[in-house]
Amino acid sequence: MRIHPTAVIDPSAELAEDVTVGPYCAIGKNVIIGRGTRLESHVVIEQDTTLGEACQVRQGAVLGGPPQDHKYKGERSYLILGDRNIVREFATLHRATGEEAATRIGDDNMIMAYCHVGHNALLGNGIIMANQVGISGYCLVEDRVVFGGMVGVHQFVRIGKLAMIGGMSKVVQDVPPFMTADGRPNQVVGMNVLGLRRAGIPPAVPIVPGGCWRETPGGSPAPR
Repeated sequence: MRIHPTAVIDPSAELAEDVTVGPYCAIGKNVIIGRGTRLESHVVIEQDTTLGEACQVRQGAVLGGPPQDHKYKGERSYLILGDRNIVREFATLHRATGEEAATRIGDDNMIMAYCHVGHNALLGNGIIMANQVGISGYCLVEDRVVFGGMVGVHQFVRIGKLAMIGGMSKVVQDVPPFMTADGRPNQVVGMNVLGLRRAGIPPAVPIVPGGCWRETPGGSPAPR
């Protein structure tokens, strides 16, 4: 474990053996940090926050701050991040409102500088959030969604798997999976063809009851 002498760590925090903590970091009570995670300088990890393995948190980020919600009365709640997440400079990720509730972020996400994830939000895996994206409270973002810069997402909005949101969009209603959406207010403008191609989904996928499909031995899609 490599901890800079200027870092301040609560005695109740649990850090894996090979965690790196940079200068002037502050780690609060009941924090858990997994193997291989690295905190650069001036990172604040507030109480009841869990960071998984091999995460990177850059300068000035604040993880686990109390929710910006008038309903919050100081009850114990959590921020839980999975493995291999990258959190860039001055991003803010908040704990949940509600006793024992949690804001949850999955694995392999990139949250760029000045982004915000609000209380009780649920984020999946492989999400990319460009600079200054704001995710409001109680939002659901599924796997491999891509946000352009300076997108604002209204509370309780759901964004489906492999959707792409254009920069500076105002997202006030749900976005279907596999779509590209843009504008103020945000509207679906077409299929996320590039994202689907990168995900290995073939051009022709038959729709069958239940929305299931599979690859035949010859490589062509066939219903289950």
